[in-house]
Amino acid sequence: MQKKQIVVIGSSNLDYIVTMDHFPKGGETLEGLSFTQAMGGKGANQAVAACRSGGKVSFITCVGDDSSGENALVYYNNEGIDTSLSLVKENVTTGAALIWVDKNGENCIIVIPGANRYLTSDQIIPHSDRLIEADTILLQLEIPYETVRTICRVASSHTKIILNAAPAYPIEEEILKSIYMLVVNETEAETITSCKLETIGENAMVEALLKKGVKNVILTLGCKGSIYSNGVEWLQIPAFKVAVKDTTAAGDTFCGALAVGIGKYNDMRKAITFATAAAALCVTTLGAQPSIPGEEEISTFLLENNIIL
Repeated sequence: MQKKQIVVIGSSNLDYIVTMDHFPKGGETLEGLSFTQAMGGKGANQAVAACRSGGKVSFITCVGDDSSGENALVYYNNEGIDTSLSLVKENVTTGAALIWVDKNGENCIIVIPGANRYLTSDQIIPHSDRLIEADTILLQLEIPYETVRTICRVASSHTKIILNAAPAYPIEEEILKSIYMLVVNETEAETITSCKLETIGENAMVEALLKKGVKNVILTLGCKGSIYSNGVEWLQIPAFKVAVKDTTAAGDTFCGALAVGIGKYNDMRKAITFATAAAALCVTTLGAQPSIPGEEEISTFLLENNIIL
């Protein structure tokens, strides 16, 4: 079976990762446990996750004309990702993220957008044909919002668009009605609906998103798994129990694997279960892209948990 074409459009960062016993309070100095550098950025994480999960992936991003940007494009190409439409911006630094991880695997992240700010609509419109020809477009919100709007306007009537509305940002109904699927966590859902999850409950939150015109919604709930609905079908997909080392990129891994799973299985329960397994494996290893599992690893993990898709 021919692989479905997935176009990921989004950010590329260099991650600076520090592990520590606990997060410092204001004015407190701590001794860290370790320091590492790795490739990251929500767009890049999702592109790598989709590729390693078995997808045929093109990645459109913007990096600076520095060593970080040069190394990033080489790295993505070595992963098997097509970066021929990506942009290198002169005299601009590649995006960066400062990531703190505590002993429980929880993280705090500061993102410096850098070249990601220059992935504008003007860079996307010349590639409209490639977007229309894709089976799936995967988007996030670490690039200019206007760029996301342009992509939806150009491609939504031809291509399935999956929007992971992260970081949290209020999304207008024009975009929500144009996309195939919205993937959000609690904070992102609350930002879009102006409702509190603890007040209205999980199912009502999904219903509130559907009422805004979204065709398919996945509400991710961390260790509680996720809820899916299209207004008719409702699915509750549990999370796998694993030893958590670092939750960085778990959501991105879920989204990348989900894009593959939707095309691979044509069955939402199977697609979400596949993505959930990928995210579970991700949190067992430190770092963003170094922790993203491959297709064979995901399949083995599912078999070990007595799941056959």
